[in-house]
Amino acid sequence: MRIRVAISVVCLTIFSALSAQAQTQYQTPDTSNRATGENYHVEFGGYFWFPSPTIFIKSEELTQARLGTKIDFVEDLGIENATFRQIKAVLRPAKKHKFRFEFTPIRYDQPNGVLRRNIVFNGILYNVALPVATELKWNAFRFTYEWDMIYRDRGFFGMLLETKYTDVQATLSNILDTEFARARAPIPSIGAIGRVYVVPNISITGELSGFKLPDSINEDYGGKFIDFDLYGSVNFTDHFGAQVGYRSFDVLYRVEEDEGTLKVRGMYFGGVVRF
Repeated sequence: MRIRVAISVVCLTIFSALSAQAQTQYQTPDTSNRATGENYHVEFGGYFWFPSPTIFIKSEELTQARLGTKIDFVEDLGIENATFRQIKAVLRPAKKHKFRFEFTPIRYDQPNGVLRRNIVFNGILYNVALPVATELKWNAFRFTYEWDMIYRDRGFFGMLLETKYTDVQATLSNILDTEFARARAPIPSIGAIGRVYVVPNISITGELSGFKLPDSINEDYGGKFIDFDLYGSVNFTDHFGAQVGYRSFDVLYRVEEDEGTLKVRGMYFGGVVRF
């Protein structure tokens, strides 16, 4: 509910600002007085992200008689909050066109988890009597084309065409067994982005993109990916700025008998350099 309210406020602010500016000018020439931070062709960003995880994974080995358990990696395996690094790059060949790249390596490790119940993972029974080591690796790549269909000196609104590549591997081990499950796939998505400058060097940006594979296509395969980002930027010059925001990844996949729900949401901060 809070995310929907935040999206609504950002979109309303952006459209209000752009509409007011459109009334005062019929055309924005290329030599317009853009806001601080909007005059660049290449941008690099580095960030620290502090999300809280909600992760459920179920994996079955078809040759085994045991049904897989839907495992809560927080409650059952005891993984804890962690800090992740994130990198972004933007190539901007023209005012309204951007090519973006993003990489987020997500890692959770719990070397001495104590089970609260027996679980079955890939056909192997993990008993409460034995400690379990857990490792979750999630490499999230994002390749985006952005077209800012409405562009003004103090804000813009555009559309996003993306390919997200997700590579998730979960490994459970005790003194008797080690098992892992892995899911990899490119995911196309579409979305929107908007930005408004509250003053010439401070902006608020919101973007939302996603994709859902309908269950009607194939009942053995399904999934969705929703990516939400809301952040504020302070641009000290055209070449350097700082950002703070809230980011959310929401992924669901189903491949035959295997399924997973992975949600990581939380605040982040970082800086950008532009040329």
